[in-house]
Amino acid sequence: SGTSLRQSYLTTAVLCYINLLNYMDRWTIAGVLQEIKKYFHVKDSSLGLLQTVFICSFMLLAPLFGYLGDRYSRKIIMCVGLVIWSGITLGSSFVTESYYWLLLVTRGLVGIGEASYSTIAPTIIGDLFVKDKRTWMLSIFYICIPVGSGLGYILGSSVKQATGDWHWALRTSTKFFLVEAFHLIIASTLPVLPPTIRSKNIPSHYSCFFFKVHLSIKDKRVSELHTFGYYTFKFLTPVVSPWSSTLHMRNNKNIKSPTAVEKPNCNIQDNLIFGAITVGTGVFGVLIGTAVASRWKKITPHADPLICAVGMLSSAPCLYLAIVLAQSSTPATYVFIALGETFLSLNWAIVADILLYVVIPTRRSTAEALQITLCHVLGDAGSPYLIGIISDAIQEGKPDSHLLRFQSLEYGFMLCTFVGVLGGGFFLLTAFFVKEDREKVEQFTKG
Repeated sequence: SGTSLRQSYLTTAVLCYINLLNYMDRWTIAGVLQEIKKYFHVKDSSLGLLQTVFICSFMLLAPLFGYLGDRYSRKIIMCVGLVIWSGITLGSSFVTESYYWLLLVTRGLVGIGEASYSTIAPTIIGDLFVKDKRTWMLSIFYICIPVGSGLGYILGSSVKQATGDWHWALRTSTKFFLVEAFHLIIASTLPVLPPTIRSKNIPSHYSCFFFKVHLSIKDKRVSELHTFGYYTFKFLTPVVSPWSSTLHMRNNKNIKSPTAVEKPNCNIQDNLIFGAITVGTGVFGVLIGTAVASRWKKITPHADPLICAVGMLSSAPCLYLAIVLAQSSTPATYVFIALGETFLSLNWAIVADILLYVVIPTRRSTAEALQITLCHVLGDAGSPYLIGIISDAIQEGKPDSHLLRFQSLEYGFMLCTFVGVLGGGFFLLTAFFVKEDREKVEQFTKG
């Protein structure tokens, strides 16, 4: 790419740090979820809608930024997105209790900034590094997702505890984004693809790997299967930690007083524990998944999707046990939630790497954007809201109590176990076809 190794590492470090802040911002809301529920007097489904409107905005704009990222300055696009993102986040912190709809709108607009960054950053790392080194650099980038999520969870709870106002949780992270926009301009020299690659004609078969135009079943392969597996992975990731904490908090209230009906307050200790679990399991899971993939790929070219399948299939029973043991054993709940999140985290870097090596370099931003859109449509755009709808439906028409609130959310959360098994099946099928698709892209890139 014409970029020195030192500059490549520096660029990757800046991108990773921004990704960390990205997920801190996204999950700060989760740390004060129950305070928002109390402040605005809304139902579980409305709480889940906060995540849904954000993801809908994010996924609708991702294809636009993917198209732009393949054709114009990626640095400028990301910097503009960071400024928009930070400004809207700050503005959302001034929404008052009569304007919950405005909070939903601002959370949706934050998706503009995040779409400009998340669709482009992984493709830059894909251009800077190849093979095992690329996998490791991507693992560092994707470690920032669970770490940032956990830190955002902790930040939101801690700031609310210190200030007594959940609005300050949104204001604390805003200043970092403007600083990072300048860091991105000064510190990073983004790679330019070699003219021999950029000037090639691009056949429709490779233009975006899940929209192949060939009609025969054998030519679809990794396209649909990998994307469907990614659907289920993205369905689970925004649900497990925030709803797990809420479920645990409601269980504590239920144990103390099953028939009481006062609204629950945010428990800082529970949020800190679940935030720490998310950080620890994220780092451990991503590193283990990457290390195993690097070694196993030397033995079999089918390693990546097989590891993803193991992660999904192993997380399902862990989440199930965490749910059913919640009332009888708090330590067991923590243990199985930690195991479930660890198994899910095996997949973060690997699913991204699969996308990059089955798409030619000049269309990676477009492919990343289209995958983000499709996976959010059937994944995390609806999963928090769906869990909330199930919980509200079970509570409908019944006398309110802590026991009912706990059980309704418990039944809604059961959906995650079935989704995990389904995702594992899709990744197993992907393993049959990934080798041939990868070899075709490598042959095309070499001419």
